[in-house]
Amino acid sequence: MVTTQTAGAATGVLYGQQTSLALANFPGPGRAFGDVPDFVRNYALVKLAAARANRQLGALDGARAEAIATACVEIAGGTHTSQFPSALLLGGGGTTTNMNVNEVIATRATELAGTPVHPNDHVNASQSTNDTYPTAMAMTMLDLATTPLQALTNLAAALDAKAEEFDDTPRLGRTCLRDAVSITAGQTHRAQAAAVRRTAAALHAAVVELRSVPLGATAVGTGLGAPQGYREIAVRELAALSGHDLVPAADLFDALSNLDPYGTIADAGARVAITMAKIAADIRLLSSGPAGGFGDLTIPAVQAGSSIMPAKVNPAIPEYVMQLSYRVRGAAHTVECALSAGELELNVMEPVIVDSIITIFDDITAAATVFAQRCVSGITWDGPRRELNLQGALDSWVTQSAASGYEATTTQFHAQAQTMSNGSNGSNGSSHA
Repeated sequence: MVTTQTAGAATGVLYGQQTSLALANFPGPGRAFGDVPDFVRNYALVKLAAARANRQLGALDGARAEAIATACVEIAGGTHTSQFPSALLLGGGGTTTNMNVNEVIATRATELAGTPVHPNDHVNASQSTNDTYPTAMAMTMLDLATTPLQALTNLAAALDAKAEEFDDTPRLGRTCLRDAVSITAGQTHRAQAAAVRRTAAALHAAVVELRSVPLGATAVGTGLGAPQGYREIAVRELAALSGHDLVPAADLFDALSNLDPYGTIADAGARVAITMAKIAADIRLLSSGPAGGFGDLTIPAVQAGSSIMPAKVNPAIPEYVMQLSYRVRGAAHTVECALSAGELELNVMEPVIVDSIITIFDDITAAATVFAQRCVSGITWDGPRRELNLQGALDSWVTQSAASGYEATTTQFHAQAQTMSNGSNGSNGSSHA
């Protein structure tokens, strides 16, 4: 049986037995619930919306409802942050997280009301972990996504600025790592910005699907244990409290059983990371050298490139972006595994989905921010080999081919190449004869 809290103002501890048990059962390592303040805040808002709905419907008396509401407002405002030590990633489908919130609110509400407030009977009235956890989870993802999306917007802007700066700077285009035709550095960076914006837009579109929440589903989607009309009132209250355009899930059974929208978010995050990594890898390659590589552009020297070779500059930032993309893709695969583990009426793997998507968002933010500020903004197309490399551009041969035909132009190309090769050999003397 789930029991009430065991401490209070005298000890400075607001959580109770279920939270204490969780600290022994799930010791980490990893994030704690309290390490994600957005999640704590949104869970408190869920409890506040539930208390308001319960009061309107007569499922909760006025004194207790008011005390619960005050406690929720305190928590949502950042008070009592130390009272949420339970692990973010844990077993039991999020029950511990829900009980951590219930216990803290109950203890504080008891202090405020001067009458006992029970974590299950009152704070959790008309609710289950199964509908409150995914609701708070969805709201948290909506909030947290704004940071990586802004970082991606900033990266795209940095690439656009670099495109404008070098709009008329020619460089050798390459296909299959072989000489192709000339393009401009501006065209290169503008294409990179377009790719970042496109993948960021897909991530945003995936996240906004979470506005449909299952609050009111209770245990398995039937709404059993909640009064008639509770679902609509609670979601309406929650939308007003959160500022998100939340709507009740169209099918509560589907909402609890199938978490594929999070797979779409994880996949979109992986696409963003892969795109950034590809851009980083291209910059890394184009800056290679300076004498033995492509040498088309110069990247900022953000740190020493070697502990033994003086003056060496390594592409440390592009390599950082690439490595973060590997971790994002690993986290996305974790989400995929969690989605496939859902059984029957409920997917209990939500905690690892939350943890993994937070990692995705954090890594995207770090990659995009550092890439824009410490690499892209300092790129110059003054590489020591850029102009020499341009001599390999096939522009004139493509134009001639359109006029004279592919076969004839190919023959002429090889003949000219042979002539140039013979002249080069001759200039080196007779030692190769």
